[in-house]
Parts: sequence; C-alpha cells; structure tokens
Amino acid sequence: EGASRLSLPEGTLGQWVTAARKGLGTPGSRTVAELESEILQLRKALNEARLERDILKKATAYFAQESLKNTR
Repeated sequence: EGASRLSLPEGTLGQWVTAARKGLGTPGSRTVAELESEILQLRKALNEARLERDILKKATAYFAQESLKNTR
C-alpha cells in the first residue's frame, strides 16, 4: 500500500526499509546523532557570531560618537 501511494515499485520501498533497519542509508547520509551534533556546533558558532556582531556595533557607535566630538 505504501509503495503504491508513493508511486514506487514495491521492491524499491522494501530495499529502503531493509536498509533503514540495518542502519544503512544512502551514500552521504548521516545519522540523527551526527546531525544533532552538527546543529549544536552551528548554534554555538551562530551565538559567537552574534556576540561579535554586537561588540562591533557598540564599538562603531562609540568611535562614531568620539569622531563627532572631535569635529566640533
């Protein structure tokens, strides 16, 4: 039934199910644990980039203010 709903030959769907049960995926596919680990690393990198951005914004505002004081 599932194969017909997806317009797939039954053999193809059966092979996918067998591969999934054995822990085999398509070439280049990763496990859920690997993907979760990557997400965690990316979130840390994003937080670090946001922190750097905020520091640079504050520094830019400070130096712009100092520059205006010196031109008066």
